[in-house]
Amino acid sequence: MSATLSSHILDTHLGTPAADIAVRLHRVTDSGDTILLAHGTTNHDGRVTPDAWQFESSIDSTERQLDTGRYTVTFDTQAYFDTQQLTAFYPQVVIDFVIKDASHYHVPLLLSAHGYSTYRGS
Repeated sequence: MSATLSSHILDTHLGTPAADIAVRLHRVTDSGDTILLAHGTTNHDGRVTPDAWQFESSIDSTERQLDTGRYTVTFDTQAYFDTQQLTAFYPQVVIDFVIKDASHYHVPLLLSAHGYSTYRGS
């Protein structure tokens, strides 16, 4: 059994969910290299649900399992703030985390044009 992953972005400047943000999921190898596993886009509620991840065609079915290991989630914040005509200090946000078991992992992002915060959600 493998873990599941979701994410949720709240724009703390506007006080609303951050919709239409491109998100990429990478596996980090033991050597520190990254392998793009999947991508997604936040929905109208600022969420990427576990079933919304679109795995890369080069990734075989065994690699689509989120097994224990190190991963990164990258949020394309520049494009999001460009649509709002705001200058973003962080053109992207990369969250580096470790999956330790087969439970559900939720990676929320609280976002503004000049800062962000994250934590392990439920």
